[in-house]
Amino acid sequence: MKTIKNMKKLGIIALSALVLGVSCSDEFLEVPPASSLGDAQLQTLDGVEGLLIGTYAALNGVFGNRFEGPNHWITGSIMGGEANKGTDAGDYAAINPIQRYEGDPTSGDLNNLWRGRFEGVSRANRVLATLEAAADVITAADAQRISGEARMLRGHFYFDLKKHFNSIPYFDETVLPTEIPLIPNTPDVWGQIEADFQYAFDNLPEVTDAGRVNRWAAGAYLGKAYLYQGKWAEAKAMFDDVIANGVTSNGLAYALLDDYAQIFNAENDNHAEAIMDVESANNTGSTQNANYFDDLNYPYNTGPDGPGNCCGFFQPSIELGNSFRTDAMGLPLLDGSYNDPANEVANNFVHVVVDGQDEATFVEDPGNLDPRIDWSVGRIGIQYLDWIEHPGSAWIRSFPYAGPYSPKKYIYYRSQENTFTDGSSWTRGYALMNYTIIRFADVLLMAAEAEVELGNLAAALALVNQVRARAANSTFWVRNAGTGDLEANYVIGEYTSFPDQAFARDAVRFERKLELSGEGHRFFDLVRWGIAAETLNDYLAYESQYLVTKFGGASFTAGKNEFYPIPQTQIDIQGSDVLTQNPGY
Repeated sequence: MKTIKNMKKLGIIALSALVLGVSCSDEFLEVPPASSLGDAQLQTLDGVEGLLIGTYAALNGVFGNRFEGPNHWITGSIMGGEANKGTDAGDYAAINPIQRYEGDPTSGDLNNLWRGRFEGVSRANRVLATLEAAADVITAADAQRISGEARMLRGHFYFDLKKHFNSIPYFDETVLPTEIPLIPNTPDVWGQIEADFQYAFDNLPEVTDAGRVNRWAAGAYLGKAYLYQGKWAEAKAMFDDVIANGVTSNGLAYALLDDYAQIFNAENDNHAEAIMDVESANNTGSTQNANYFDDLNYPYNTGPDGPGNCCGFFQPSIELGNSFRTDAMGLPLLDGSYNDPANEVANNFVHVVVDGQDEATFVEDPGNLDPRIDWSVGRIGIQYLDWIEHPGSAWIRSFPYAGPYSPKKYIYYRSQENTFTDGSSWTRGYALMNYTIIRFADVLLMAAEAEVELGNLAAALALVNQVRARAANSTFWVRNAGTGDLEANYVIGEYTSFPDQAFARDAVRFERKLELSGEGHRFFDLVRWGIAAETLNDYLAYESQYLVTKFGGASFTAGKNEFYPIPQTQIDIQGSDVLTQNPGY
């Protein structure tokens, strides 16, 4: 079956001849771009398909900036307290103030995030405008599919802008380029985002090429848009439909994979849990078509015994590791006591840096742990995929600065090196697994959230337990490669009841933390739940007692840090009478 992964390779040739973006510079708008194809060449089925593939290409970023990555490892996970920058204080120092909630409008990284997402919007608009102009040579069926894909992708780019910046300019394919710099930003864009997802849901096919968006991806995203607005009944109705009837673009009925680790394995891309993903490819002439946005996010200095060999970024937080502690029934500690000294997960950082002990004498945690900890967090002494047992500080670039843990999701396997990686650049860490923007467990937990808010606690219980039951399948728990023994004392159980709405709400929210950790959702969840300031200040208070240099004195400011600043560069271009800065900046 044809896939976007393969089509991306073909699209590079076409994209090299196309200029697809819309700039806010008046001079650019008045001068035809060099080496571009004329409208007549684009107003064909092949021409419009080429523009559409270019729009898909924008999903993983346009300018090669890690902030643009679709996994939001910085703006979603680090800012959500699931991880810290890692590495050392001097490497990519621009992240330092941002992870301390001290970012400002002059950040070039945030400007590139803004530019990259609006580039995606502009590409989608170009598809739609060209499709309209080519109506007499493109069949109605092709036009319906292409317009559905373009509007789905445009909805995604606008959704991403909305959750980061809140107040954004909105323009569609009918707006003239000269008018775009005059459009003010506004938070009132949910209606247009919903309309794009609804159109895509009504017009896209169920089955198409693997990697393309389909009807059910649009339905899941529409449900997510409802959820972000607190439209619980509408969200429930859409999620019910997606859960009961949804299939992937390649025709697989949506389902949880038996083996959690296979969600993040390149050999298992386009699986039954992937609702919308970003395809990757190697040997295309550009490592940007691989997971370039994750090329820093591997254990440091691993040599031949570990992946990437660079650069020690994106280290899971100590607080996240503690979150996987379970009680005698295998349930999480929803009261926050997982951070109490008696419940903290034993780690070599405390053993060495705090207690001054030799790392060789460290003893692995003997207590009850949710098995997802060792699919999500690289810990000393625990088998690291098919490489070796994590050796501890030897794989950490600056142990006192960044803590004990390494990332473990979206890491390639030893058996995949040079086949599922692109080794054509400066690091081995350009891997080829697709990043999943929305997966089925995410939908089940969003559906559970809607059920809780509607008072349907039994329905929410069943959905959460469905996710926990997959994690409880001991066949796929992490084992020592040599002995076959389990690597920790894994104890996980299902909830027997949700006694009241408050308990159910806490359970659903915590399940999202455990299930989706490191996948870029956490910060945005905390903001939409209205608990970001309380939760993240508690996180900073806990984490800073260990990572003093990184987090000492840091705080989250309510009413400000829920959204990122409008980039000052964009305000300067369009004028402060057009773009309004977010509160507090």
